[in-house]
Amino acid sequence: MDILRIATAGSVDDGKSTLIGRLLYETNSITGDKIEALEAASKRKGLEFTDLSLLTDGLIAEREQGITIDVAHIYFSTPTRKYIIGDTPGHIEYTRNMVTGASNAQVSLILIDSRNGVVEQTFRHFFIAMLMRIPHVVVCVNKMDLVNYSQPRFDEIVAGFKAFAEKLAFAGQAIQFVPISSLYGENLTQKTEFLNWYHGPTLLETLESLEVNRSAAQQPGRFPVQYVVRPKTEEFHDFRGYAGKVTSGTFRPGDDVVVLPTGQISRIATIEKFGQALETVGPKESVVITLETDVDVSRGNMLVRPGEEPESRKELVARICWLDNQPLAAGRTYLLQHGVNDTKAKIVGIDEVVNVQTLDRTPDAPQLKLNEIGTIRLKMAKPIFADRYADNPANGAFILIDEYTHSTVGVGFVE
Repeated sequence: MDILRIATAGSVDDGKSTLIGRLLYETNSITGDKIEALEAASKRKGLEFTDLSLLTDGLIAEREQGITIDVAHIYFSTPTRKYIIGDTPGHIEYTRNMVTGASNAQVSLILIDSRNGVVEQTFRHFFIAMLMRIPHVVVCVNKMDLVNYSQPRFDEIVAGFKAFAEKLAFAGQAIQFVPISSLYGENLTQKTEFLNWYHGPTLLETLESLEVNRSAAQQPGRFPVQYVVRPKTEEFHDFRGYAGKVTSGTFRPGDDVVVLPTGQISRIATIEKFGQALETVGPKESVVITLETDVDVSRGNMLVRPGEEPESRKELVARICWLDNQPLAAGRTYLLQHGVNDTKAKIVGIDEVVNVQTLDRTPDAPQLKLNEIGTIRLKMAKPIFADRYADNPANGAFILIDEYTHSTVGVGFVE
């Protein structure tokens, strides 16, 4: 059974938490004691209905303010597939949380309040879905009950969203629109007579039918070496293996590989996992690879197939989302972490800062502030072997780390 990873996005009070709670409720993913606790909590709040949003608003501050602050991961399943939902905050102050929640998503679920329509926050949410190269976007026009289930209002919102999305969407990105009322569960898992003018699938049917083709297995093979295995035992005194996690692509015994950065060529002898030999290995699998010849391989080296080598980059241009209160400015140095490798990196310049609401660009900006997104140029002390994020997301992202506080201050995407 496959797993679909979803990142939710929406402005404050658009109903994300209620939507997720309703999906859990209607797929029988809530235990009886939790339902009783929700009913009791709703009564304490003076509500005449069960507030399903309390399922996901886990922090006390979230419950008190009625907003989502942290990224919560919610799990549920149907007979068709398993789901992991990243419930991310929608406010501009939590852009960094939104980027974190969307980092592994295959679907972006964007909520729009039917009364307010497309707002500035909607632009930001879609911009991040584009930035993270999320292949599927499902736009849920929520609270249709508050606009009398108006088809003209739904069509107006769809047209407004498309007008903006056409300027940003990358080739192959699919966008679908579903009218819903999460409070009453209308058109989530069951159709409703109030929306009889809508002839498309329900939200759950939409999610069930998505074919997620963005597979890192289809990308060029990338195997960063994390550790050289040399057992100090008599039985395995000649053993030399290379432990790591496959970033992208697939590897099989018999494949020719190039060792980067030395360029030496060898062939895979065996692939092992917990002592068992494997015939093939794919993305996110941690294994030990042995080679037929004794070549020089160290931690931080990368095994790739001949003809599929990534570019050796000592300078790069990258789109970056800034996560720190201390602004990024030209001339500053940071640690750049790409996979298992890290190196000192100097900010050569800030080419532009993007206003994701208007798409206006400020060239040669003096700094990049918290939650802002821009394009920067970096120069590194030693090269990294990175792909363009658009070509291979698994090997095209990095983080910047403050050398003194050791906190993550930025997440970057190689252009």
